[in-house]
Amino acid sequence: DDSKKIIMPTKNSAQTAQLNLLWASLLLEELTRLGVQHVCMAPGSRSTPLTMAAASQDKVQQHVHFDERGLGFFALGLAKSSQSPVAIITTSGTAVANLYPTIIEAWLTEVPIIILSGDRPNELIGCGANQAIIQPDIFAGYAAQMNLPTPSLDFPAQGMLSELDQRVCGLTSPLHINCMYREPLYSEPLGLDMLFKDFTEYLAPLTRWKQETTPYVKHQKSMPQCLPSDAELIEFSQAKGIIIAGTLGPSDSPEDIVLLGRKLGWPILVDAQSQLRQHPEVIHYGDQLLLKPAAKALLEKAEHLIIFGGRLLSKRLIAYVADKQWQSYWQVLTHDQRLDPSHSPKQVWQASVSSFCRQEWPLSTHAKWANHLTEFNQQIDSLFKQHIDHGEFGEAQTIRAICHAQIENSQLFIGNSLPIRLFDMFSPSNKGATIYTNRGASGIDGLLATACGIAKHSALPTTLVIGDISALHDLNSLAISRQMTTPFVIVILNNDGGNIFNLLPVPNEDLRKDYYRLSHGLEFGYGAAMFNLNYNRIEANANIVDKGQATICEFKEVYTSALSYSGTSVIEICVPKKQASEQIGSLAQWIKQS
Repeated sequence: DDSKKIIMPTKNSAQTAQLNLLWASLLLEELTRLGVQHVCMAPGSRSTPLTMAAASQDKVQQHVHFDERGLGFFALGLAKSSQSPVAIITTSGTAVANLYPTIIEAWLTEVPIIILSGDRPNELIGCGANQAIIQPDIFAGYAAQMNLPTPSLDFPAQGMLSELDQRVCGLTSPLHINCMYREPLYSEPLGLDMLFKDFTEYLAPLTRWKQETTPYVKHQKSMPQCLPSDAELIEFSQAKGIIIAGTLGPSDSPEDIVLLGRKLGWPILVDAQSQLRQHPEVIHYGDQLLLKPAAKALLEKAEHLIIFGGRLLSKRLIAYVADKQWQSYWQVLTHDQRLDPSHSPKQVWQASVSSFCRQEWPLSTHAKWANHLTEFNQQIDSLFKQHIDHGEFGEAQTIRAICHAQIENSQLFIGNSLPIRLFDMFSPSNKGATIYTNRGASGIDGLLATACGIAKHSALPTTLVIGDISALHDLNSLAISRQMTTPFVIVILNNDGGNIFNLLPVPNEDLRKDYYRLSHGLEFGYGAAMFNLNYNRIEANANIVDKGQATICEFKEVYTSALSYSGTSVIEICVPKKQASEQIGSLAQWIKQS
């Protein structure tokens, strides 16, 4: 039967497989020279040349996961933590599309992700061939493109390398490299040295490159510094001023903002994502202070404003900045962006936080004009100690207990929706953890996977605080968390649904219950057991205060134990549906009346 005959590859088809592998190997080698430390891979056939090239690389850490969406967010976390580009390898078809949420988040928050997607050759596109979609430009404006032809000896390898060098140098957002491969895809797993021998004439222009460890074309990275003159500093400082620290990474030197506040004698209001939210020298209850009439009246007297970064979380703080007519408004950004949804008139300075703050700033003629804010801040702190720390067990009490337990060289990833708002409103003063979030698109997808990537690269004790709906959304990523060999604590706040909608003006309770809150009645113990993870469940006790104290003590004991365990622990916090929203409302009334 002729249909059962095995067709042996010809010399030309064997060369096709080797050439596929050569191009992939050149790409992976150059990426390592450009700073890539991690390669994340999902299984697939069309991406085989890339997978084989990555597997033979000894300069990168390889990570494999079965779910491309989770893999993408894991790579995002690795890139945030390593402050360097991370490569993702996927096969063709919907595998590439599953990266879309990650790419959107990376684009919005300027994280360098490099997608290497295997693809069908042109002759198999648009003709009904299996697993073939149009992959070039699949990410639209969210990723730069580098669309490679099918590997050919007619296309110079040095042309591919020089384009890659130009695109990756200074990369601060996603890059999609689409790699079309003709079959056969599988060849002997040859290293780059052996491939050089097999393609001596073709690779002759790369002889010197092979002997070096630097990129083929070396581009000078530049950081524009646009700084005010001494005269501008003097003029700007002679007023009642406010400093606001927006979203900043740990590498942005946010503590220099505290030094600037000391120099000027101006108060510093901080966002949850500023790395300064728990610093003892800032006004860290800014969101709640705006509920207090006396504090808001004092803030209304401010004349000049400096904002570092953007993407403020607190709606009250956003409204305060947007509604006030500032005499002078400066914004400091490390990259050329437009981060102001209110479109206020301002002066934007593109500079590093450190260079801007360490100029020769004079002491303001209105230094310490808002010292009463510190007193108001302390009053709110005392109120929270009384009504949260020594009150009923719930989500706010859990958040504050976690914050108090953080130490130097620890990491805290705060999930979206209700957890990040609780952290912004209620977290106490405590110099400890580095804070991470996914607040570009503020989605609930991929939060667990991103936190896994952050913890994996840094190898530091890491805590993820996540809501129940977000945890269900990313349940597959518990498989990634099994790889952790350092303390990684997942605290799931289970209030049985999307209870942030209790805080929003949904017209009636039936709509809220049936279409927004979506109670699920699920627990996470069986999920943790499925992935063989340590698990503890802490449950609220009918809002009785003395039982609440016993419960928070139980949580602290379990949490402390988890922080000393070398691996992943899941702690599920089960609370009534309306506990957090009702507590937020009652605390707001206390602040307004105090």
